[in-house]
Amino acid sequence: MDADEIRTFVEIANAGSVSAAARKLGIAKSIVSRRLLRLESELDTQLLLRTTSGAMLTEAGVTFLDHAAKILDEINVAKERILPDGELRGIFRISVPLTFGPDHIAPVLARLASKHPQLHVHSSYTDRHIDLLAEGFDCAIRLGHLKDSELIAKCVGPIYVTLLASPSYIKQYGAPETPEELITHQSLMQGMESWQFMCDGKIIKVHPQGRFKADNGTALLAAALAGLGIACLPNGLIYNYVVSGQLVPVMKQYPIAPAGAYIIRPPGRHPSRKVRVLTEMLTEFFKQSPHLTMDISAQETATSR
Repeated sequence: MDADEIRTFVEIANAGSVSAAARKLGIAKSIVSRRLLRLESELDTQLLLRTTSGAMLTEAGVTFLDHAAKILDEINVAKERILPDGELRGIFRISVPLTFGPDHIAPVLARLASKHPQLHVHSSYTDRHIDLLAEGFDCAIRLGHLKDSELIAKCVGPIYVTLLASPSYIKQYGAPETPEELITHQSLMQGMESWQFMCDGKIIKVHPQGRFKADNGTALLAAALAGLGIACLPNGLIYNYVVSGQLVPVMKQYPIAPAGAYIIRPPGRHPSRKVRVLTEMLTEFFKQSPHLTMDISAQETATSR
């Protein structure tokens, strides 16, 4: 039984289609289909039902998938242990947030590629929460508060966010002093999210209101600078604007509950060495980047000095 055929079957089952598996493996769909047919012929049973919308596991496929995934886990571990120490190779597909990612994560990925000449780093920048299995990614970097899922998450550093507005907005509309007052202001939001404030060890949730929404933090930053409302943005994005006085922290007595930066990977017993190395590099990066993890809500601005 060929290991490539087993791997191809597992990728199709996880991704839900031949096309998605081909993207993850970096090969043509025809090759994926041939491998699956050879495996089914050798086992003398059908593992997947092919449909116009994708592929579904048969009863035999469900049984075989569990064993096949364990076999591949062991093969991957064995391969990594016989490689020269520190050497990484193959394709490494990573989803990175468009907000924060190009300025802060991209240099880490560049160093990763420089240190490992045989590694093909394929990064995709989007604030959309992609489906790792269906879209063929090895891992994703996500910021914020994670929702429950079957994916495995590893925190690589804290993410602090600050509530702020431009001096022009504050001059015209004033600054809220309590979460209740915030409801009467124009807020700049990604969607229908809630903002979580801390007070005496308790969390206060507020559903802000506003007419300007964007699914990207950089766009919300531009709106805040233009005086359109109050934004809740990560410190790594707004630090320089706070220092220069272009944006002013508000409601400092109600700090926002800190979130985190996470590496998310599909379920499995062993993270690949590629994921482990990236996790270590990002953990070190956050340790060496105090301006990303410090609380700047109490920072004096240039206009107040």
